[in-house]
Amino acid sequence: MISPALAVIILDQISKAVISGTLRVHDSIPVIEGFFSLVHVRNRGMAFGLMNRSHPDAAFWFLVGASCIAIGLLFFWFFRLKERDTRMIWGLSLILGGAAGNLIDRLRFREVVDFLDLFWGRYHWPAFNVADAAITAGTFWLGLNLFFSSSSTD
Repeated sequence: MISPALAVIILDQISKAVISGTLRVHDSIPVIEGFFSLVHVRNRGMAFGLMNRSHPDAAFWFLVGASCIAIGLLFFWFFRLKERDTRMIWGLSLILGGAAGNLIDRLRFREVVDFLDLFWGRYHWPAFNVADAAITAGTFWLGLNLFFSSSSTD
């Protein structure tokens, strides 16, 4: 059941193409005033902008390598699961799709397109994209399923 990963990759790449074709870098469109905007930002680093300003070539190769290793490990775990582990497969598939979506950007542009901007007053969450949201949702889903499946076998 790899279809969720493929859906994430397609939705992620289409949404990034629309944003890149519609907004100039650093432009913003308010969607919900005071809470949510569409923006066009580029991130050479990783989550929360970590490594965004460090040595660009070293950060690029480190992040490409780390992404490839993570994708490889996800495939390894994914194919070791039994078909009846659909809850675990869903979580892994979301994470896999998100990791692949951001890797595609990194290989094409040497940076990742982010465009979802959440904030409340002066409190601002770093901009993110569909791939990031899928990784986060998949990680929480996986964690909840691991927690509840292990506690029910005790």
